[in-house]
Amino acid sequence: QFHANKLSTSLRHVIIRAANHESEWVNSMEIRYITSADDRMAISGIYEESWKYAYKGMIPQHYLDSIPAGRWASAADNPLWKTLICMDDGKMVGTSSFCKSRFEQFHDWGEVISIYLLPGYMGKGYGKILMESAVSELKKQGYERVFYGFLKKISEQDIFTNNLAFHWLTNV
Repeated sequence: QFHANKLSTSLRHVIIRAANHESEWVNSMEIRYITSADDRMAISGIYEESWKYAYKGMIPQHYLDSIPAGRWASAADNPLWKTLICMDDGKMVGTSSFCKSRFEQFHDWGEVISIYLLPGYMGKGYGKILMESAVSELKKQGYERVFYGFLKKISEQDIFTNNLAFHWLTNV
C-alpha cells in the first residue's frame, strides 16, 4: 500500500513532450471525468487489456484468458466511485477510479482504487499524470491522506508511483 503527500494537479489538457532520439514528438492528452456518453465497453476494454498484459505471470494465465469482454463495464457507474478517463488524440487509453477508502483502518483516507492503461501507453508518463489527477481530485474532496493498493508481487521499483511521493505503508 502507498499513500501520497502534497500532490496537487488539476484536471486539464496536458501536453507531453518527449525526445525520441533525434526527433521530438508531441501528444495531446486529456484527463477528464467520464460522462454518460462514454462507452462503458471501451472503459472495460482498457481494464481487460491491461490485466492481460500487466498481470501475465502473476495471475494464472487461464484466468486472464477467461476474462470476458465487458467484465468491468458496470464498474464505471458505481455511485460511490469517481472515474477519470485519459484520452489521447480522441482515443480512450486509460482510466482511474477513486473514492473514500473502503477499508475501516483507513476510514478518513481517500483511495485510488484502480489505474489502468492500454499496453501501448504504459511506461510513457500517462499513468503518472492519471495518478496525479486522481490524487488531486481526492485532495479537492478533502482527503489529506490518499492510498493506492496493488498486487503484492509488484515491487516498489516496478510501479510508477515510486516517483509520486508515495510511501510504503503495510500489507492490507
